[in-house]
Amino acid sequence: MAELDDIIHQPLRLKIMAALNALPVASGLEFARLKKLTGATDGNLGAHIETLAKAGYVSVDKAFVGKKPQTTVTATAAGRGAFARHVATLQEIIAGKQV
Repeated sequence: MAELDDIIHQPLRLKIMAALNALPVASGLEFARLKKLTGATDGNLGAHIETLAKAGYVSVDKAFVGKKPQTTVTATAAGRGAFARHVATLQEIIAGKQV
């Protein structure tokens, strides 16, 4: 049986990955939108995005739109795979297939 992914399992990181995995491949969300979806503070969200990026689960693109900075976060192929395995493990636990 697969094991839960310690990086994704943290509640805020799970919310981030769920939001990103709901998008088409290669699509991302702006930081402000992720903040609104997760209810996180700027600092907390930034720290968790950094953890996911270091694990290779998300990519972070920083750009300027006009004079305003814009950060976009996108799930990587590795991140999508890890999320799918994590969800499958949760489903096994719910179904009583794993103790």
